[in-house]
Amino acid sequence: MKRLSFIFQYIFRPRTVGAITPSSQYLARLMVKQIDFKHARYIVEYGPGTGVFTKQLLKRRRKETVIIIIESNETFYQHLIESYQDEPNLHVLNASAEDIEGILKQLSIPYVDFFVSGLPFASLPRQVSHNILIKTASLLSPRGKFITFQYSRINKSLFNDYFKTIEVIRELRNIPPAYVYSCSK
Repeated sequence: MKRLSFIFQYIFRPRTVGAITPSSQYLARLMVKQIDFKHARYIVEYGPGTGVFTKQLLKRRRKETVIIIIESNETFYQHLIESYQDEPNLHVLNASAEDIEGILKQLSIPYVDFFVSGLPFASLPRQVSHNILIKTASLLSPRGKFITFQYSRINKSLFNDYFKTIEVIRELRNIPPAYVYSCSK
């Protein structure tokens, strides 16, 4: 996806796009480094945007691992469909992360091993964040993780309300620099 198109989405849809440029490869690698790909059966990605994290997930997963990516922005969704339409065990959905329970039920998926999130929690309405996080925590397998990034540490208290353990790592090689939150029950 061209940078100008990404900037356009950021300007005109700020609640669905959290930054002016896509995430860096450094951030993507740090995000997926938190995943145990050997044992992951089900991975969900919220807000994949242009697919920077998706690409890393597909590169590292076992062929039988099912990945569900949920993108609410229509332009990004169309880009993802075009990019990954032939990928096996990948479901690309134009939906909201708030709908995760229904999506998993429809796909007959009982739990999620790892959630990877590019959602801009700082700009989402508080109730939307709550709805997503409470459902995420309830669907997460006991040894699973919710992995997200934010541009500040301000939302750490938000994640503390849903997860018992949170590890925070900073990635400076991103515009802007980001904090990766690896959360577990």
